[in-house]
Amino acid sequence: MNKFLTLAITSSIFFSTSIDAASRDTIKIVGSSTVYPFATVVAERFGKKSIYNTPVIESTGSGGGLKLFCKGIGIEHPDITNASRRIKQSEIDSCAATGITEITEIKIGYDGIVIANSRKAEKLSLTKRQIFLALAPMVPNPNGDETLIKNPYKTWKDVDSSLPNIDIEVLGPPPSSGTRDAFAELAMEGGCKTFKWLADIKKQDKNKYKSICRSVREDGLYIEVGENDNLIVSKLNANPNSLGVFGYSFLDQNSDTIQGSKVDGAYPTFNNIADGSYAVSRPLYFYVKNAHATSIPGIKEYVREFTSRSAIGQTGYLTDKGLIPMPNDEYKEFSAAGKKLIPLKSL
Repeated sequence: MNKFLTLAITSSIFFSTSIDAASRDTIKIVGSSTVYPFATVVAERFGKKSIYNTPVIESTGSGGGLKLFCKGIGIEHPDITNASRRIKQSEIDSCAATGITEITEIKIGYDGIVIANSRKAEKLSLTKRQIFLALAPMVPNPNGDETLIKNPYKTWKDVDSSLPNIDIEVLGPPPSSGTRDAFAELAMEGGCKTFKWLADIKKQDKNKYKSICRSVREDGLYIEVGENDNLIVSKLNANPNSLGVFGYSFLDQNSDTIQGSKVDGAYPTFNNIADGSYAVSRPLYFYVKNAHATSIPGIKEYVREFTSRSAIGQTGYLTDKGLIPMPNDEYKEFSAAGKKLIPLKSL
């Protein structure tokens, strides 16, 4: 599997590929709120057992982190960005435009996207089609004439008579979040394409298809709660009728107060995500700015710690925090990439 390639330099402008080592002695990390708790555990362990400072980590969301990461080379720019989705080609191009021509991609494992509610409420069993119908701004006309209408559904029972008669209120991340991207692709689009006539639009107009299938309604029934998944958890406890969208690790760490909904017949459990029977799951990553690795102390060592078997292996310490480990062949591939800082190419 050839995932690690070298980025081409297309700009004729000269960019510096190193920075003053004495100007910053602490690793600076930004990015995904989902990867944040895993990275924090690694950073704290790394700081305690190594000669290097504990890395400083800021939760900015995957998209926000990649924007900061790609702004340039130098002490004012992050060294590493965490992501709950894979980097896009447009982001690779954006990095290259500012002189960042070598980026190492590290997959750390997998995570499920949970649709959860308070344990005070009834546990729900949903399908991806029902999720799409509840949250899309435009939905198929129920008269069956293969047209779209503005979403008329206000309660879950409106969506499907088998569901509870409670208002649709879903708390989730904003568009800058990798969790939001993955939820839109896996859950929303997953439900959208169960309508064959909508799935067929993809062959004719991919942009129109994406707009229909991945958009989220903006009439107040889906509420953006920023990049803080812990805030969503607290709000679920305050309003038992609401649902929240976030990563499995937050369910795992708060299972005494919240519960995951079944999606297409499977609950979001460690084993169901690992074996693929829970379909709303995605890989997690971090990206290293290779130009900083020879100048900022500890980057190579931090990457080795994060990619060690003791951290992300089958019984690694991050599994206790809810990380779903990779199969052994994938682990070997990304561990090798981390040790050698093998650059990523165009996708």
